[in-house]
This record gives sequence, C-alpha cells and structure tokens, in this order.
Amino acid sequence: MLVALIGLAGHPLAGEAKDWYFKPAKNNQPATTEPEYEMLLKKYDGIYIGDTLKKDIYFTFDNGYEAGYTASILDTLKKEKVPAAFFITGHYITDQPGLVKRMAREGHIIGNHSWGHPDLSAIGDEKYKQELQKLKTAYTKLTGQTRMLYLRPPRGTFSERSLKLARDQGYISVFWSAAYKDWVRDQQNGADYAYQHIMKRIHPGAILLLHTVSRDNTEALPRVIHDLKKQGYHFRSLDQLVAKKHLPTHDR
Repeated sequence: MLVALIGLAGHPLAGEAKDWYFKPAKNNQPATTEPEYEMLLKKYDGIYIGDTLKKDIYFTFDNGYEAGYTASILDTLKKEKVPAAFFITGHYITDQPGLVKRMAREGHIIGNHSWGHPDLSAIGDEKYKQELQKLKTAYTKLTGQTRMLYLRPPRGTFSERSLKLARDQGYISVFWSAAYKDWVRDQQNGADYAYQHIMKRIHPGAILLLHTVSRDNTEALPRVIHDLKKQGYHFRSLDQLVAKKHLPTHDR
C-alpha cells in the first residue's frame, strides 16, 4: 500500500492520501479491505461491496478516454439486459457526447470521475468542488439529466477530507472489490485472459471495476455475463445497492 502525506496545511481532515485496494479471497469468496478503509467508508457513506450473502454483481466501468470499444460494450449490456455504471471525465464527455447520451438513454448510471482526473486528495476544497461541478454541469447540459449521485475518485486515491467533501457535495464514493490490471492498452492478452481474471475475482456482492479501453474486456464480456448467469448471479445497479443499504426491506 502506498501512503503519502498531503500538504494541505491547517486542514483538520487533510490527513494522509490513501490508495484504495482490496484483498481478494480464494474460491470466489468476498474480498475485504483495510479496517481503517471500512471505517472511513462507513463514516462518509462510501461503498466498495454489496451484500456478501447474495449472488449480486455490480458492473462499473471507468471512462477516461475512448479507445473504440465502448459501443460494443453497450451493445452487449443491452442484449443481455445488464445495468452498469460508467464513470466519465471531462475529456470523455467532450470527446464522446454521443456515447454518453447513449449510456443515459439506455438506462445506465453516469458517475462523476472528475473533470480533469486529478488526485482529489491533493487539491484544495474549492478546486475539488469545481472538478465535480464542471463535470456535472456538462452532463446536465448534454443529457438534460440533473441527477449525478456517484463519484469514483481518480486512481482510487482518497483521504478522509476528500471522502467528507464528496458526501458534503451529495455524492456517494464508489470503490470496488473486484478488478484486475486491464487498463494498459499495449498489454492486452486476449479474451481468455480477461475472462479468467474477471471470473477469478467474482464473489457475492462484488462491485466490479473494468476499463473500457480494454479490448480484452470487450471481447470477454458476453462470455462473462453468460457464465455468471449460469452460476446464479444477478446483475444489479448501484441504485439498487444503495436502496437496499438504506432500506434493508427494499424489494428488488
């Protein structure tokens, strides 16, 4: 774990920058993370995993830039009737307005990944607010939708201060309990490689992080979805997870 001190002098919650990570378990058992991280997420209403007693999965994709695969991913999700959350940046919404509008039109959640993809734990309060608001404003202007509830901190870097700022701005910070190194475009190893790494990390309640710049993910996704359905998994949206978290008797 990489821990770095953040020089926001005088701020009572400046604290330390923390790099999110999960601890995978064997045999598709639920992942865990540091008790300190669990405590901070609970305190500031963040999430990284769902109900570990139910075979529910939450697909989330990070969209920093487009590599030509997102349309195919959307085709697969539409065909299989699988909801997802896409966390977009300012570059993405500027460069790919058509895909963002399609995500919204097809019922997917659009999340805030910040405008410029900075380390949100290392910038001042006003800059932090501007990063989120600029993205949300552009999203509303493009789609007409005003609801943007979820935030994924770039690179998974956070601090207690940044989690508090997210909550104060009306966001739920979303981390993950399943992922693999899929974002390096010149290190793609084929659909089977992606399939094996994804399936190895899946567990009940998994919030799965994937990157849309991966050709491997795109090609593996139909098989992943088909086989998980065979195993009895259900694909849920983050809205369903949050509703269940706050309303335990919520009928999904």
